[in-house]
Amino acid sequence: MRRPVALRLNAALATMAVAAATGVVFSMPEASAAVTGSATGYATQNGGTTGGAGGATVRATTGTAIHEALCGRASSSTPITIEVEGTVNHANTAKVSGGSCNTAAGVIELKQISNVTIVGVGSGAVFDQLGIHIRESSNIIIQNVTVKNVKKSGSPTSNGGDAIGMESDVRNVWVDHTTLEASGGESEGFDGLFDMKDNTQYVTLSYSTLRNSGRGGLVGSSETELSNGYITYHHNLYENIDSRAPLLRGGIAHIYNNYYVKLNESGINSRAGARAKVDNNYFKDSKDVLGTFYTDAAGYWQVSGNTFDSVTWSAPGSENNPAGPDPKSNTTVSIPYPYTLDNASCVPAIVGATAGAGKGLKVSDGSCSPQTPTPTPTPDPTDPTPDPTDPTPDPTQPSGTNLSIGAGSDGSSKADGSSYGNVRDGDMSTYWSPAGSTGSISVKWGTATSVSRISIREASGSTGSIGSWKVLNGDTGAVLASGSGAGVIAVPKTSLKKITFEITGSTGTPKVAEFETYAG
Repeated sequence: MRRPVALRLNAALATMAVAAATGVVFSMPEASAAVTGSATGYATQNGGTTGGAGGATVRATTGTAIHEALCGRASSSTPITIEVEGTVNHANTAKVSGGSCNTAAGVIELKQISNVTIVGVGSGAVFDQLGIHIRESSNIIIQNVTVKNVKKSGSPTSNGGDAIGMESDVRNVWVDHTTLEASGGESEGFDGLFDMKDNTQYVTLSYSTLRNSGRGGLVGSSETELSNGYITYHHNLYENIDSRAPLLRGGIAHIYNNYYVKLNESGINSRAGARAKVDNNYFKDSKDVLGTFYTDAAGYWQVSGNTFDSVTWSAPGSENNPAGPDPKSNTTVSIPYPYTLDNASCVPAIVGATAGAGKGLKVSDGSCSPQTPTPTPTPDPTDPTPDPTDPTPDPTQPSGTNLSIGAGSDGSSKADGSSYGNVRDGDMSTYWSPAGSTGSISVKWGTATSVSRISIREASGSTGSIGSWKVLNGDTGAVLASGSGAGVIAVPKTSLKKITFEITGSTGTPKVAEFETYAG
């Protein structure tokens, strides 16, 4: 018999039909675990990360109950906050079926869903040998939980050995005040603590502890899998980690005010064109804490304000390019959100007081003093819940000069009646269409031009026809971004002569009226 789940529902969702079917008990929880604070870093971009704000609040004591809560929603995007208490393990985590979920046994499965918060009650919930898998999902918050000893080999196994793993078109995830730990490396059956791959973007890891693992985490699964990026790591403790703290393949990462203790083989490993802004971190008793390691595919870094305390550095080699012993910047990275840096000298103290589950959700006030932020308010039960079918507002149109006006253009093909030049004429009544359902259109310049945003605007009558796409550096072929649907797209700020928008899937006949490009 399944253990009961206590649910606190606002009036709009109080009649969830799943209650009658599963025997769920509705009652008021004894203590609130509402998310404290708001998302930071890159999770604030691309529309922001709010998780289950505005939706029902559910109390769960088992993995099965977490899955039941997801499956009991009106739709896969209906907002929900799941307060978790106790220990979640293989014995109490079963697959649950439903139209608003896609779950599996032996893993907390957040797949093909959005607008979900999982938050530990009080001193935090424990996921014991059980990983959290986020796939094809967006707007997810995970706060105040411990995930430990997740294995990919041996018994039991879960989530490919990752404590928290994200893959396949994931957007906007905030992981905060968590403890992620293993008891060894790959030979003992463990993999990464915090992994992102296959088009995962706009993620923040904050005030968390990662320890006792061979692998801290990666961004990108191979030297050619470069669709991930816009990741922020701040005020985290990395302790007794062999490597990957993190490993970056392509994309942009902002890494600040973290405390690294005993990185045994290597630390921040920027590879395959990745660019990392590394500010005011404290590295102690560690080796090769920054550079490009185990590959000849170079990555880049911008450094300032870091402290290197008892750090050793290897000699450069064909597949190892350590940044030290006197690290210098070899790139620049522009950060689009506000943030306040603690001085590196106090990072050990402030991270020690705030990072991890069960720390009271304390954060730094920007002057090395811990404080507890105001909890995110729970909506009044009489407040209407947003209709999950309401469309998400379009991103704000970029400001500044549209660099496409006066540029050149070409493409893979064009349908009758359309023209490559129509995407840069400022006229929404003219357009380019590929000869088939897919194809590419490019904007090009005679000299290198810096681009960080593009706007793909569909012609009247074709809105919603663009499915999946990739944005490519037309000079090198590198993937700068990928996703689905038209609109404003942020890309790593890149100097290039040609930028390409490639439509790889569509639901009709794509008609691109304007392919706008902007420097900022």
